Amino acid sequence: MATDATPPWGPESCSLPTGEQPARVAEFDRLFADSVLRSARLSATRLDLVLPSAAEATARDLADREAGCCSFFTFDFAGAGTDVVMSISVPQAQVEVLDALTDRVDAVLAGRAPS
Repeated sequence: MATDATPPWGPESCSLPTGEQPARVAEFDRLFADSVLRSARLSATRLDLVLPSAAEATARDLADREAGCCSFFTFDFAGAGTDVVMSISVPQAQVEVLDALTDRVDAVLAGRAPS
């Protein structure tokens, strides 16, 4: 269940301490705002984010740390010319988490404050 300190896409199964969750959310928001060129929801369980290749190291670091506390996330990276595709996948049981993350990406890309 989400609380004021827990992002809606941070389910109870996340092992990141509650006090650290707002900082992690802010890191994702920065990545979304500064680096995501476009996004595509390829299926209920997969979201692709296209990033400039210069952002790959930052995205990989963030993905590694997130997978460490939310083991249901799978992050994959693939080159696409001068860009990199960051694929985020979840099992079917965690689709609502990916829905909330997708909503957050869309809000940041649209220039709105994420909810």
